Amino acid sequence: MSEAATIAPASESSKLVDFLRLLPGIALLAAIGLLGKLAEQSISAYGKSHHLALPNIEYVLWAILIGLAVSNTIGVPEIFRPGVATYELWLKIGIVLLGVRFLLGDVAKLGATSLVFVAIELAVSIAIMTWLGRALGLSPKLTSLLAIGSSICGVSAIIAAKGAIEADDEDVSYAIGAILALGAFSLFAFPAIGHLLGMSDHAFGLWAGLAVDNTAEATAAGALYSAEAAKFAVLAKTTRNATIGFVVLAYAVYWARKSRGASVEHKAAFLWQKFPKFVLGFLLISLMATLGVFSKPQITDLANLSRWAFLLTFAGVGLQTNFKDLRKQGLRPLIVGAVGEFGIAALTLAMVLGAARFLNLG
Repeated sequence: MSEAATIAPASESSKLVDFLRLLPGIALLAAIGLLGKLAEQSISAYGKSHHLALPNIEYVLWAILIGLAVSNTIGVPEIFRPGVATYELWLKIGIVLLGVRFLLGDVAKLGATSLVFVAIELAVSIAIMTWLGRALGLSPKLTSLLAIGSSICGVSAIIAAKGAIEADDEDVSYAIGAILALGAFSLFAFPAIGHLLGMSDHAFGLWAGLAVDNTAEATAAGALYSAEAAKFAVLAKTTRNATIGFVVLAYAVYWARKSRGASVEHKAAFLWQKFPKFVLGFLLISLMATLGVFSKPQITDLANLSRWAFLLTFAGVGLQTNFKDLRKQGLRPLIVGAVGEFGIAALTLAMVLGAARFLNLG
């Protein structure tokens, strides 16, 4: 038997083993997501049968809360962790399939004003985090990671930037810890503030998409407010995500020059490597829906598949957040992140409220 013939089966066997390692964690995500859905339906049914006006807590929050309870009590055993880590994949699949609910005219509803707001958010986030990081004496690369994470898409942006700026694993852990802690807080704070201010679905979704870092948390915050708010949150957030390649490239060039190392070659290839491909999938599905490729039953089925993907995503958000681990990261990165995020949230809220009042934002 030739060497090539022996290598191929071994490689296929390895892939099968890797796939099987994911199954326990994926099953756990599905179980927690279904428990969240069951909790929502059971409480709603109990309220109706007993004529009680109980609060409608959607499966999104239940899935996150159940995941948080598991992660912060018994913890997530090692056998489940590879599969639980796929929650970002389910998020991307959910967003791509969600494109079936958006005609390109709906995407255009984000509007020129909102695109300007995205540009302002990027610039202000980077400026605030850079200033705060320097003021509190954080390491320069940790400061860069916090600036990149807060301006674009949280953990994904930090991971993308790690290799580009040659950041230490410790700095990456600090930045991710701070971003995760603040993302968990935003899930509860943003919808409460939105209801307190009586924000429209459009305004709240835009604010969540602008101010919440991680795509999962931004989508969840929008969904907790309303289905319509979730749509605008996804639109604003995917617009921010689309800038990841450009921002990470700029930081890579900056750090290459600062260290007098080689500059980044093949910038177009670098941009394509860092660009979030699921954004293109979302636009493709949206284009197909606009052209009438899908029938109404197919649109319904794809939208339902999107909700199932989000079910696994939100369970993963809870399971991935362990408050004990976050406390170990130290206070300074968390302080910089918290103060910076508060400033970003306040500024973007002021912009959105101003647009709602003076520019007829829906």
